[in-house]
Amino acid sequence: MADRYDRAVTIYSPDGHLLQVEYAQEAVRKGSTVVGLCTKNSIILGMEKKHVGTLQEERTVRKVCMLDDHVVITFAGLTADARIIVSRAQTEAQSHRLNFEKPVSVEYITRFIAQMKQKYTQSNGRRPFGLSCLVGGFDEDGTPHLFQTEPSGIFYEWKASGTGRSGALTRAHMEKHADEILASTDEPMAMLKHVVRTLVCSATLNQNQIEVAVLEHKQPLRMIDHQAVTDLVREVQQEMEEEAKQRTRKTPRP
Repeated sequence: MADRYDRAVTIYSPDGHLLQVEYAQEAVRKGSTVVGLCTKNSIILGMEKKHVGTLQEERTVRKVCMLDDHVVITFAGLTADARIIVSRAQTEAQSHRLNFEKPVSVEYITRFIAQMKQKYTQSNGRRPFGLSCLVGGFDEDGTPHLFQTEPSGIFYEWKASGTGRSGALTRAHMEKHADEILASTDEPMAMLKHVVRTLVCSATLNQNQIEVAVLEHKQPLRMIDHQAVTDLVREVQQEMEEEAKQRTRKTPRP
């Protein structure tokens, strides 16, 4: 039956689905894992780092981009699609500065991205963007925001979220530790550790597969160096081992 209803993005299946949009969401689920946290004074993004060839330039495979001085984006899904989204969003951000003489709000640029995605689900001769984006940044008054957009064009604001291959697992992990995360939003190192722990526990990544970026108000984007990430991963792994030992001790013997 799918063969009859997925030939154009404008055709609904009998059960009310746009199959090409669902295929785009499947492309997101096959993408590398990314997570984001919104703290009181920063946006922290953790990304699954793909293997970089010996002769490859590492900066060309990063999954984090600045849309403006105060807005950062990362994504899961098709990197080629992300290049188009990022380019158009950067142009819109600069156009907004030129026309209104002030920077875009985080919600405005997120709504622009979501609207562009939605247009590609409603026109013949196009396909949906196979991309889920995490957009974080600061408004003029310094208020931080973290939004997520989906291939269908919907968007939500989050305190913490994840998407990609292990998106459901990362969100479940952060929801499980929500009280702990929300209680430490003003402790930068604790929040960094939460991001690393989420990627280690949910996506089973090691220190060579994790990249972390931090954006603070009126500060340039800062990439956490590899040694600091390695130290955090080791600390998290030691805590996990201790927790496993405690659970073993508490398990009653038959």
